This record gives sequence, C-alpha cells and structure tokens, in this order.
Amino acid sequence: MVAFSALSLAPDLDVIAFRFGIPYSAPFGHRGAAHSICAALALASVAALATRLTPEQTAGGQTRARLWLLCAIVATTHGLLDTLTDGGLGIALLWPLSNHRYFAPWTPIPVAPIPVAPIGARMLTGRGL
Repeated sequence: MVAFSALSLAPDLDVIAFRFGIPYSAPFGHRGAAHSICAALALASVAALATRLTPEQTAGGQTRARLWLLCAIVATTHGLLDTLTDGGLGIALLWPLSNHRYFAPWTPIPVAPIPVAPIGARMLTGRGL
C-alpha cells in the first residue's frame, strides 16, 4: 500500500522544476509531462518490472500483467484527478503528443497552494490543509 501511495504521488515530484528555474507553463513544469498519461504508463512499467515476484506468482505471466494494469490505473489517476481542480494552468495529459493543458468540465476540488520555498511550507497553512 505504501508503494501504491508513492506511485500515486510521484507526478508531484515535478515541483522540483521550480528550483531549476523551469516555469510552471513549460512542458516539464509543474503539471506538465510528469502528469501525462504517457509518463504514468512508463512509471507503471518501471514499478511492475521492479517488483520481485515469487516463482509461483510469475507462472503464466498473469500476475505481472495484472500488477502493471493496477500500477497504470494508480499512476494515471493522479493526472486525471488534477484535472478536477479549480486552479493552475491545467494538466498536460496528452504530452508528448500535445503540450495543451486540460481541465475537466467540472472542477470541484480546490487547488492546493504550490509549495515554492521552503518546499512544503505553504501546504501547512489553513488553505493548504
């Protein structure tokens, strides 16, 4: 469960881009390439291949394929849920095919404050909580 939680949070590691001077609106800025479906599928592939399975689990190859599918669903939901937020520039779901950023037609989730400096400090404010 901890690994799946980390997998679901991994796209937000792109906030490190701010430290390197990469603007929010850039393809590799926050909610850009790291939040795309392509990146989610790549991350799911790495996670599924890095998982050690017992010989009984690998018989027939079904377990790894199901594990990959579960990882892909978990990783993809981050970007899809972010499209439901009410702020920011949207999510680059179709990167690298398009740099366009998308929002869902309905945006019921208030956007969290971006933690710029020090990292995470604004998340501990009343609005962040």
